[in-house]
Amino acid sequence: MNAKELHDKTPDQLREELANLKKESFNLRFQQATGQLENPARIRAARRNAARVLTVLNQKAAAAAAQE
Repeated sequence: MNAKELHDKTPDQLREELANLKKESFNLRFQQATGQLENPARIRAARRNAARVLTVLNQKAAAAAAQE
């Protein structure tokens, strides 16, 4: 997932994507705690993807506020 793909989505789609990433992050942390996590790098990737989504959401909100 890159920022260019995220800029094309609507804020509702971005919020849905953020919710999915937070669920994934929770599940990965749970797997890590129980010793079942196969790829620890996925935790970092999920956190970074969530941060990307939040950044794009904030940029869209700031752009909307500037137009008013």
